[in-house]
Amino acid sequence: MNRLMSATLLAAAATAALSGAAQADVSKPVIAAFKGQIVVTKGDLPAGKSDKETVGKIKSERLKAVTGEKGEEVTHWEFHYTAFLTKVGATNLKMEFFRDGSQLAADKQLDGIDPKSAVLSGDISIDEDEGLAKGKSYVVKLVTDKHVTVATTPLTMN
Repeated sequence: MNRLMSATLLAAAATAALSGAAQADVSKPVIAAFKGQIVVTKGDLPAGKSDKETVGKIKSERLKAVTGEKGEEVTHWEFHYTAFLTKVGATNLKMEFFRDGSQLAADKQLDGIDPKSAVLSGDISIDEDEGLAKGKSYVVKLVTDKHVTVATTPLTMN
């Protein structure tokens, strides 16, 4: 019984780690300020002494472009995101990268999401083999399995 329980806990932890998604601890006023947006940063969201200061710090650290690293064959990009969802309830979301507003270039599946959380935070790693191109701009959308967009941001891959 202990082995089964240990294996179950280990599997749950591995699933959570692979999903790259976690709930961020953010106040309601800060959530309201960014509702419907994906905020891309170099690391975790900064915190201020007040909600107003926190919103200002997040805005100042928000990235509009991500610089990739050239591997042996392709460029890959890694970035941290915090999504302030317009709707809760999904346990799986997909991060979609659209070029020219409507052409799907790439996507990443996010699993193990807390359906009660209005804020989702994690790290993404994606490369040219998955459909992105260096120097191109994308509209990044988080969508449910019913194709409802719950957060979005423009992002350039440098």
